[in-house]
Amino acid sequence: MKLKMLSIVVAMATVSSLHASEIEEGVYLGVFGDYYDASWENIRGVGNGGVGIDNSTGWGAELGYRFNKYWSARIEYADLDFDLEGAGSGSVDGDRLGIDGLYHFDGGPFYALAGLKSIDVFDSNLFANAGVGYRHHFTDNFAANFETAIYQGLERGYTDVGAKLGINYMFGGTTSSPKKVEPAPQPTPQPAVVAAPKDSDKDGVLDKNDRCANTPMSDAVDAKGCSLYEDKEVTVSLLVRFPNNNSQVSQQYLNDISAVVDFLNAHPETSVVLEGHTSSLGKADYNMWLSKKRADSVAKQLVDKGIDASRISTVGYGEERLLDSRNTQEAHTANRRVEAKVISVERVKVKR
Repeated sequence: MKLKMLSIVVAMATVSSLHASEIEEGVYLGVFGDYYDASWENIRGVGNGGVGIDNSTGWGAELGYRFNKYWSARIEYADLDFDLEGAGSGSVDGDRLGIDGLYHFDGGPFYALAGLKSIDVFDSNLFANAGVGYRHHFTDNFAANFETAIYQGLERGYTDVGAKLGINYMFGGTTSSPKKVEPAPQPTPQPAVVAAPKDSDKDGVLDKNDRCANTPMSDAVDAKGCSLYEDKEVTVSLLVRFPNNNSQVSQQYLNDISAVVDFLNAHPETSVVLEGHTSSLGKADYNMWLSKKRADSVAKQLVDKGIDASRISTVGYGEERLLDSRNTQEAHTANRRVEAKVISVERVKVKR
């Protein structure tokens, strides 16, 4: 029954969405009427037999401090008058002294509490208590409060329920501000019709700021709407192979030579170095001469296709730079060659 009553009060405090109109800060003083439901059996202290401690009614006082919107703390003293069971006398005096911490839900009127109490009847017993309460303000500084709590004995296994009804006076000020009265809204003037800004070429830059109209939608643009460019390295390579002891260019390499011609025409600032090589067969002096002759043969093809001779250089390395140093037919075939690589830098558009 005690636990059921406490659960109902806890549920009411939890689901409440009320907010206090004032938020107290500072010291407060309270007095209260107190009801305490005890069920203590076989307590020694009256006559020679055991007695039972039953309900108590009494009064008390408390001194507290509100730290902020959510937290406060207090000390309390209660003068108790317990009914007795199984003794000649009808009641016995007692007192309760302790401290509590209070948490105010959303700074509103409902709060939870927890603390420690010493209850002295015949002898002193220590209890832990927890509960809920409600405080109603009549003015900024004057309020009434009701609370209920469950008490659990720490030295003996008593489980009790108590309730308090009191009045509080707050010495501190309030922190809430009165509700601001909003002035009546002024008539809203009709906005002038303004044409939406245009971006005709859909490049993300409005026409009024666009210095380069009609840029392709695939181009990345700068803040002025002009296409962005970046430098990109481009290359073309050439590899022409030759039979043993031969410097004549085979027909199968003419397309590759034409690709180099196209690249040189597209990049008139470039030049090409043709490097001739031989296999390791034969005498070194002869191979040096043959490698140069092979490079000159390829150069003649470029000149015949329109490339100015001043843009072409030839050099023979003979057998000094072998691709494959093995003494096999495959290695000798790979080493008889003319190589070239032409590098240029193009300025190309950056794409979105």
